[in-house]
Amino acid sequence: MPEHIDPDMTAEAIADDIVGAIVSHRLPPGTKLREEALASVYRVSRTKVRAALLMLSKDKVIQIVPDKGAFVAKPSAEEAREVFAVRRILEAALAREFVARATAADYKRIEKHLAAERKSLGGNDAQTRTRLLGDFHIVLAEVAGNNVLTEIMRELSMRSAVITMLYQSRRDATCSSDEHRAFIEAARAGDADRAVQLMVEHLNHVESALHFEEVPAAARSKDLVAALLA
Repeated sequence: MPEHIDPDMTAEAIADDIVGAIVSHRLPPGTKLREEALASVYRVSRTKVRAALLMLSKDKVIQIVPDKGAFVAKPSAEEAREVFAVRRILEAALAREFVARATAADYKRIEKHLAAERKSLGGNDAQTRTRLLGDFHIVLAEVAGNNVLTEIMRELSMRSAVITMLYQSRRDATCSSDEHRAFIEAARAGDADRAVQLMVEHLNHVESALHFEEVPAAARSKDLVAALLA
């Protein structure tokens, strides 16, 4: 238990800070997140740390292993291939549904989303950038109007977000946003075949751009990283 509790530090803030350390590669995949160390760093109770870890677990950013503890998620290359194989099948069909059903209002909504994507590319918030790139596909499913498909896409998008957050570069994220724009242009033109082709190519590009080699740890100057990697 830390000597001086910080009453203003919330579980949400702790979770956000841990995510920041993960996406900046200061906490590599597989790192054990020790409750005692986290409580000491953030000057909070272990109960609040557990709440933060539960939030991250629900988002699949970390894995909680019974009797062993919490670890930074470590998706394998095989898992990524399986996720993207499923996505190619589903999103090829989704692309056709989107072209058939999208209205002027839907395109207006998507234009706002694309603008937010582009804005995020200029900043350092990798978590927001990754979320926006993934949400693009969920918006397409919502427009298609299939609730079951939307639920499936949310799950796949979350798993993909963790994978890309850990293993995709900012340059590759920029390419993803450009490909989203190209897809929308084909869809707006009513070219379903072209839209399907662009969607499949986009998912292929995202998968091929993942870098699964060990990411070298960055400078470990912050207390959080030093405490967990000591």
